[in-house]
Amino acid sequence: MIHMFSLAAIGGYELDELKNVLIMQGFSGLTLFSIFLLMALGLAIIFGQMKVINMAHGEFLTLGAYTTVLCSDFVTKFAPGFLPYYFVFAMLLAFLAAALVGALVEFLLIRHLYSRPLDTLLATFGVSLIMQQGFRLIFGGREDSATMPEWLMGSWNPTENIDIPLNGLFLLGTAVFVTILVYVLMQHSKWGLSVRATVLDRPMANACGINTKKVDRMTFAFGCGIAGVAGAAFTTFGSVSPAAGSLYIIDTFIVVVFGGAGSLIGTVVSAFGIAQAQSILEFFTNGVLAKVLVLLFVIIVLMIRPQGLVSSKLRK
Repeated sequence: MIHMFSLAAIGGYELDELKNVLIMQGFSGLTLFSIFLLMALGLAIIFGQMKVINMAHGEFLTLGAYTTVLCSDFVTKFAPGFLPYYFVFAMLLAFLAAALVGALVEFLLIRHLYSRPLDTLLATFGVSLIMQQGFRLIFGGREDSATMPEWLMGSWNPTENIDIPLNGLFLLGTAVFVTILVYVLMQHSKWGLSVRATVLDRPMANACGINTKKVDRMTFAFGCGIAGVAGAAFTTFGSVSPAAGSLYIIDTFIVVVFGGAGSLIGTVVSAFGIAQAQSILEFFTNGVLAKVLVLLFVIIVLMIRPQGLVSSKLRK
């Protein structure tokens, strides 16, 4: 009887094997969680605070990824001795590149559409197509990858049967750092106060001397910049193609809406729950069925609680 109970009835795995599988899938889910969170943080700022439906958000991930690839190629060719250190600088450049393009898009297009959310959806979808075609013209349709420094390669083995990739741990650390940075900026900086004041009452914010147009541009650029950081992080485990970002845009919107648009805590909880559920379900079923089951659960929760897991005080 003791021997019988030592075996798991799920899929024929022994209990120890099942435990190791769940731990490794959990860490795999943390990698997905990190990308979801980095993408969702930027989108939560743009969609939650500005009410702009940015369908081009995934292309800013692609822009950040291509910026990292270019940095990798440059360092490999002209300064190979700098290869162990370049990646952190590449992430900063990815943020700057995505933020600058985001500021340009806001100035040329988005600022004319703030009172028309459905028009922003169509306009940013057009921007998405333009950016994808631009990537194809510049980089071609092939997949590119960045050369990773040695400290991002390999894995950590806490036990004999558990293998945790180092790039996944780095991604998790990056996501935690960016989350804390966003919280500090939104809650304890002059810019964050200006953003919250603009969201609560734009005419009063203008009357108080806040340049709301500048706040809008900085907010949109900052959200796009975070997507650029997600793109740099993406290169640690995947190859980049012109349509790479579009693979994550729907999942990112689900994370933001499910967590509660404009809520930082809700975004973190939502990204973690969806990523972990999807990762574990994929192992026992398949990728398509896992996404369907997660989406059904999200729909049921939103039917019961339309405001998402955590409602933002700024939206009341």
